[in-house]
Amino acid sequence: MAKRGVFGGSFNPVHVGHLLVAESVREAAGLDEVVFVPASRPWMKPAPALAPASDRWAMVQLAIGQNERFSASRVDLDRDGPSYAVDTIRDLVRESGDEYFFIMGADALTALPEWHEAEELLRLCRVVAVERPGWDGAAALAGVERALPGATNRICVVSSVLVDVSSSDLRRRIKDGRSIKYRVPPAVEEYIAERGLYR
Repeated sequence: MAKRGVFGGSFNPVHVGHLLVAESVREAAGLDEVVFVPASRPWMKPAPALAPASDRWAMVQLAIGQNERFSASRVDLDRDGPSYAVDTIRDLVRESGDEYFFIMGADALTALPEWHEAEELLRLCRVVAVERPGWDGAAALAGVERALPGATNRICVVSSVLVDVSSSDLRRRIKDGRSIKYRVPPAVEEYIAERGLYR
C-alpha cells in the first residue's frame, strides 16, 4: 500500500515555496508520492480572486513535471461545489486503497475542529502539519485533542524548509510590474507572462 500525501490549495499561482514544502514533507513523513490538488472553490477564499481553474491546473502541471514523486489530481476541479478536504480525501480513497496523509500548515491546525466533517477527515486519513516559526505546537495539539478526542493519534508534525514566498505577494508583484523570477519555476513564470495572468 502506497503512502500518498495530499497537498491541496488554490495554487494561485503555485510557487517554489509549495514545491519545497511538498518535497520536505514527502521526505520527513516517508511518503511515496505527493498529490497536488488544486481547489475549484476553496471555502475559505473568495472565488473572484482566483485565476481560472484551467490556468491554475496548467501551472501546477508545469511546476511538478520534473519530480517523479509529484503528481496532480483534478478531483476537486471536476466536482461541483466548494472544495472541502474531507470530500477530496473521500474521492481519492475511492480511487485507490492507498494510505493518505493530508498536508496542512501548522497554523491551520488550531482551526481543524471547525473544518467540515473534521472527525470523518481524521478517520479517512492522517494529517501532516507543517511546523511554522514561532508556532506553539503543544498548545495547538492540546486544543485539537480537547475538541476532537483521539485526534492527536492521527496527526504528525514535521519541519520543513520555509521560503518567504506567498501567492498573494506574487499577484501584487505581477500587478505592479515587478519580477517574480526565482519565486516560481521558470515554466510557470513564462506561462503567467504569456497568458497575462494577475495583471
